Amino acid sequence: MRAPRFWARVPPTPLARLLQPLGGLYGWAVARNMERRGERAAAPVICVGNFVAGGAGKTPAAIALARLLIEMGERVAFLSRGYGGSTGDEPIVVDPRRHSAVEVGDEPLLLARVAPTFVSRNRPRAARAAIAAGAGVLVLDDGLQNPALAKDFPLALVDGGFGFGNGLCLPAGPLRAPLAAQASHVALIVVVAGAKAIEAPATLAGKPIVAARLEPDASQADELRGTNVFAFAGIGRPEKFFETLEGLGARLVAKRSFPDHHRFAASELEAIFDEASDRSLAVVTTEKDFVRLPAAYAQRTVVLPVTLRFDDAGLVARLLAGALAHRRAEA
Repeated sequence: MRAPRFWARVPPTPLARLLQPLGGLYGWAVARNMERRGERAAAPVICVGNFVAGGAGKTPAAIALARLLIEMGERVAFLSRGYGGSTGDEPIVVDPRRHSAVEVGDEPLLLARVAPTFVSRNRPRAARAAIAAGAGVLVLDDGLQNPALAKDFPLALVDGGFGFGNGLCLPAGPLRAPLAAQASHVALIVVVAGAKAIEAPATLAGKPIVAARLEPDASQADELRGTNVFAFAGIGRPEKFFETLEGLGARLVAKRSFPDHHRFAASELEAIFDEASDRSLAVVTTEKDFVRLPAAYAQRTVVLPVTLRFDDAGLVARLLAGALAHRRAEA
C-alpha cells in the first residue's frame, strides 16, 4: 500500500477527523488482539515490527539483529509470512537460487542470504520447522501486532523522518493501534534516520530507545556519485530511497514511486527504461525491488544495497543477551 499524504499532517486534517471513529474501532480491535496469549515456541523469539503501517527498515533491522546474534554464537533462523508471495501454511525453506519473489515474497529472499529463512502464513508452524532444523533463536520479520507466537524480545522501529504521523489509527492515520497499547508490548524502540520521533510522547517513557541509520553500500555509492539517474522504488516510503541517493551525490533526474511489494508490469518497466535511455540516465532501485524484477530488466538495473547500523550496537547486544538468558532460565 501507499500511505496517504494526510496521515502525516499535524494537526490531523478534516478527512482524518472524519475517519477517526472508524480508526478508533480498528485500533481497539488490534490492541485487544495483541493481548491474546500466543504459542510459546521451544526457542526464544525476537520480533522486529513497527507501530505504523508502512516501511521503517524492518528487513535491514532483522538482518542486523541476526548478525549480532550470530556473533554471539547463536544459531539463527528467520520467520516470515512472505508477503507478496504465494505460500500457504506449510513452511518453505527459502532458497534464493531456486525461489522467486512471486513464490516466497521479496523480503525472504534478502533474509535467506544471512540465515535459514522459513516462510509460512502460520507462524507457530514455521517456528516448529525452524527449531526442528536446528535453530536456537528465531527472528520474526514483522508480526508485532500478531499474537500467534509469544515474543521474548519484541522491538519496534520508528522512521525518524515520519514519527507517528498524525497520531491516529488506520484508516484515519498510520498507527495500527493506539501507541500506548502497542508500547506496552515492546522491549526496545529503534529510531531510524532522524530525530523527529525521539520527541516521544509520555506513553513511551521508560522504554529504551536506540538510534540507527541506513548506510548505502560504499562502493556502489562511489559509482553513483555524480551520475544522472532514474530511480524507482516500491517500498513503504520510496522518498527515503530518493533522499539516500541525493545524499550520496547522485543526480536524481527522474523518479517513480510504487506501492510496497508492487509487482511491476512490463509496461511500467518499459516506460522507465525507455525514458532513461532517451535521457541517458542510469536506472537505480532498492534491493527489495531488484529481487522482484524479471531477469531481462534486472540486468539493466543498478541496485543500491543498504545496511542498518545501530548507534549503540553494544546496548542492543546486551539487551538481546539478557532476553535470551531470561527465557532460557525459565525453561
